Amino acid sequence: MTPSVDLPPAPGLYIHIPWCLRKCPYCDFNSHAAGGTPPFDAYVDAVLLDLTAEAKLLAGVEVASLFIGGGTPSLMPAEELARLLEGVARRLVLAEGVEITLEANPGAAEASRFAAYRAAGVNRLSIGVQSFDDASLRALERVHDGLEAERAVRAARAAGFERINIDLMHGLPGQTPEGAVTDLERAIAYEPQQISWYQLTLEPNTRFHARPPSLPDEESLWAIQEAGAEALERAGFRPYEISAWAPPGGECRHNLNYWRFGDYIGIGAGAHGKRSIRDPAAPLAIERYSKRRNPRDYLAAAADGAFRSRTWRVAPEERVLEFMMNAMRLRAGVTFGLFERRTGLPRQTLAPVLSRLEARGMVVVEAAGVRPTALGRRFLNELLEAFVTE
Repeated sequence: MTPSVDLPPAPGLYIHIPWCLRKCPYCDFNSHAAGGTPPFDAYVDAVLLDLTAEAKLLAGVEVASLFIGGGTPSLMPAEELARLLEGVARRLVLAEGVEITLEANPGAAEASRFAAYRAAGVNRLSIGVQSFDDASLRALERVHDGLEAERAVRAARAAGFERINIDLMHGLPGQTPEGAVTDLERAIAYEPQQISWYQLTLEPNTRFHARPPSLPDEESLWAIQEAGAEALERAGFRPYEISAWAPPGGECRHNLNYWRFGDYIGIGAGAHGKRSIRDPAAPLAIERYSKRRNPRDYLAAAADGAFRSRTWRVAPEERVLEFMMNAMRLRAGVTFGLFERRTGLPRQTLAPVLSRLEARGMVVVEAAGVRPTALGRRFLNELLEAFVTE
């Protein structure tokens, strides 16, 4: 039976700013040490040219969220950010109440721009605190200390930001469960709308992967996870996603669109995008693309508009894994109806592997959909490997 297919509503827009003051030893994102003042004026020009080409494919579709990530977007002068947002508004139809998020670091110079960012139209700030503990911050080679982190959160509130996310890491070198909970309690005291609380992992192609620091053992990591979860839940936060905790209404709409396999436009150096297309030969076609990764190459592409480095179609047999990689991050899981609408595949496609995962206690299968259990969330990679095998 051919499933009912509806194109995803209201895509998100992601804009990547690739520069940082310096590269953190754990970071595997497309970020580059600035080595001086980045060419933000030329970069905004290029981003708006890139967006002009992508906007032609949308035919007036509303955009529900805008996320400016990096790198360190808060290195950008406020006037350039304002020019960027004005250019976005001229090229796209922004939904009423559109969520506009900017990633920011706690450095004093960046925090001083928060009021100007709010005036430019940013209405949600994601602050990369990582820890309030000075020893942990030194181990992570961050350029701020705990006092600057607290000042940055206060500056965001003073600038009029009602919606704030605080990024915190756990499982840090030398960290104890007590230290992790202290970090969380300092964040909770500021009453943010979300806390992104995620474990430090040693990703390939990072300095920490090449020269690993001494991290807590597995027993200590689990104790940190348990103690932190209890502290967050006592404060009214709920884990709507593997590493995202929020009270009701505080969830990041842009990220929820990713986890629900929605569409999004990717602009900027190394950005990725996803677009669902009605295809006469099939219920649905899914197109993905990536942009030139190196900032110099991306800026050079402004001469001919060839910002995309690659464009490809997602084959039907690849969609199950792609969908579940996102959906199984959500504590509430997803409905089978959403699976059919987003992938163009019948729900029966999932039945064999879900039956095996349910027998192992990793998912709960109900009439309407599927959700991961606590065991499935703890061993998410193992859960997803079942779909790779299938």
